[in-house]
Amino acid sequence: MVDAHGIAWHEKTLGQLFCDSSSQQIIDMLLDECGKAGVTIALETEVKSVSKNERGFTLETSRGRFEARSLVVATGGKSIPKMGATGFGYDLAKQFGLRLIPPRPALVPFTFGPELRATLEGLSGVSVEATVACGSTRFAEALLFTHRGLSGPAILQISSYWREGDEIVVNLCPGHDVFAELRQARTAQPKQDVATALSRLLPKSLAERLCGMAGVEGRLADLSDKRLRALADSVNAWRVKPQGTEGFRTAEVTAGGVDTRFLSSKTMEARDTPGLYFIGEVLDVTGHLGGFNFQWAWASGYAAGNAIQ
Repeated sequence: MVDAHGIAWHEKTLGQLFCDSSSQQIIDMLLDECGKAGVTIALETEVKSVSKNERGFTLETSRGRFEARSLVVATGGKSIPKMGATGFGYDLAKQFGLRLIPPRPALVPFTFGPELRATLEGLSGVSVEATVACGSTRFAEALLFTHRGLSGPAILQISSYWREGDEIVVNLCPGHDVFAELRQARTAQPKQDVATALSRLLPKSLAERLCGMAGVEGRLADLSDKRLRALADSVNAWRVKPQGTEGFRTAEVTAGGVDTRFLSSKTMEARDTPGLYFIGEVLDVTGHLGGFNFQWAWASGYAAGNAIQ
C-alpha cells in the first residue's frame, strides 16, 4: 500500500521503516484509503452509551444515534491524554464482561527521587550508548539523562518490563572493561587525574560526576585497585532504583488492557459477544519501540476487517 501511494521509505536499525519525507504521507494514505472505502469520519463526537440487541449495536452520541451490525473498538490506551486518550475502551470492555489486565505506562522515561535528582543535577541532555537490564531482560541502545531522571530508547524499552520497586542495572560504557582500562592508564600516566582518564570513555561531565558519586578522585597513582574497581562498577554496572515513571503523560504506549483470552486470536471478536471487536492498543499487547505497536494496530484491524466483511 505504501509503495502504491508512491511513498519513499528506508530501513533503519532493528528493521524500523521510516518515510524519506514526512510521516504525514502515511496519514494522507490512510485517509485516502478511507475515502475509497466510503468511510465516514466523525470528529468531536462523544459516545454517550453503547447497547446491544438482536440486530447489533446502538450508539447514542452527541451527533445522534448510530446503529451497526458490528462494533470495532479501536480507542487506544491511556497514553498521552492531551491528545484525547481516555479509558473509554476499558469501560466498554467491562460493560460487556471482558476482563482487564491493569493498564500501566510503557515505553516511558524513568524518574528519580529528590536525592538522586540532586546528585545528577546538571547532566540533563547528556547521552551515551548503554546497556540497561531489568532482571533477565536487557536492551542496548542510547540512554539520555533528563532533569527528572533517565530517558532514551534503552530506558523506554526496559520500562515495559519494570515494576515499581525494581532495580535496573546500567552499563554506561558497554564494550569496555573500565577497571582494566583505568589500571592500564595508571601504569601509563600515573599522574593523570582519574576523572580525566574516565572522560576518554564517557562525556567529561558524566565522568566527573561518577567519580564524585563513587568518592574516587585524585591522581591515578594514589588510587588502589579496590577504589578503581568501585568506580568501574559504577560505570559498567550502575545499580539504580527509579522512583517511578513520567506516567501516561509521556508514555508512548499503554501496557495492559483488555485480556486477549476473551477474544478470538484470528478475528479479534469477543468470544461471548458476537459482533464486538477490540483491536490495537486497547488490548493487552505491547510491542517494542520502533513501530511495532503501529504494526499491531494495523494487523489486528486487518484481521477484524476481514472477519466482518
